[in-house]
Amino acid sequence: MISAFIHKFSSPKSFVQITKTLYPLFIFTGLSMLIIGWTWGLLFAPPDAVQGNSYRIIFLHVPAVIFAELIYFFMALCALMHIVWRVRLAAYLIKSAAPIGAMITFIGLFSGSIWGIPTWGTWWQWDARITSTLILFIMYLGILTLHGSFSNLEKSDRLMSILVVIGVVNIPIIKKSVDWWSTLHQPASISVSGGSSIDPSMLYPLIISVIGLGFTLISLGILTSRSYILGREKNKKWVLDHV
Repeated sequence: MISAFIHKFSSPKSFVQITKTLYPLFIFTGLSMLIIGWTWGLLFAPPDAVQGNSYRIIFLHVPAVIFAELIYFFMALCALMHIVWRVRLAAYLIKSAAPIGAMITFIGLFSGSIWGIPTWGTWWQWDARITSTLILFIMYLGILTLHGSFSNLEKSDRLMSILVVIGVVNIPIIKKSVDWWSTLHQPASISVSGGSSIDPSMLYPLIISVIGLGFTLISLGILTSRSYILGREKNKKWVLDHV
């Protein structure tokens, strides 16, 4: 029953048709909220009592590292769908999401390094959070390299999915590294229970920035996945009709 449900709502054709309608809404929402969040955060939020204006990179860094982890978690779910139920679309989405994940993870590492210079006095430190995030970036690159190493794309999909599932163990390590080890990073300022140590004048533009980046990355994912799907399914009748 579960298998029939998944296959019914996970056809590449349905995905292409549905996302064609959703893309304009997602990209407009994402860019609009990013402009609002970044403008508010960079120009109107007050300076931090300790870090001054250097903290403002938080409006890029924090959303970037959040989605660096979320994209990989999404890929892991897709990998399970491909391994267990052989869903083609799931493999296509992994391949399309991986370069976006690598890009946003690099942005998270780079912006963190910039933030580290005035905060810690160094641009890089091999602490647990930074090192585990670097491993995440390498995992993204490894997934892309593995998939491109085989001419048999079905075999590549399968091996890629297995590697993604193995690598997902790094996500809780990144999340809990500041609690498990002594690191330069401070503990999370926002908890799942709703508590926050961030002043609302800084928190609200941060939340808007996170949501805006989320919609923007989804929009980018729609573009890359639609292009990849049409390429992989190019010999199917529905693609010829679509073109």
